[in-house]
Order: sequence, then C-alpha cells, then structure tokens
Amino acid sequence: MNHWLQEFAYRISVSWWILVSAGVIALVIAILTLCTRAIAAAKANPVESLKVE
Repeated sequence: MNHWLQEFAYRISVSWWILVSAGVIALVIAILTLCTRAIAAAKANPVESLKVE
C-alpha cells in the first residue's frame, strides 16, 4: 500500500489536529442533534401522540 501511495505526484500530510478537530465537530453535531430531539420529545403533549395510536 505504501509503495502504491508513493507513486502519486501530489502528497499531503494530515496533521493529528485535523483528525481530532473533525472528530470533535462530529461529536458536537451529534450532541446538539440529540439534545434538540430530546427537548422536542420532552415538550410534546403525550395525549396527542396517544390519540394517533
């Protein structure tokens, strides 16, 4: 695999902080989504959802 990658004309180096920041951003988006959905579920009227069923 390394030999195949060395034959490319353009190479970039990926720093560790780029990978960490991408992980943190993904984690923040996931937490915000979860919080938003949890708050919406907490505010929902249970009688309305029981009427549908």
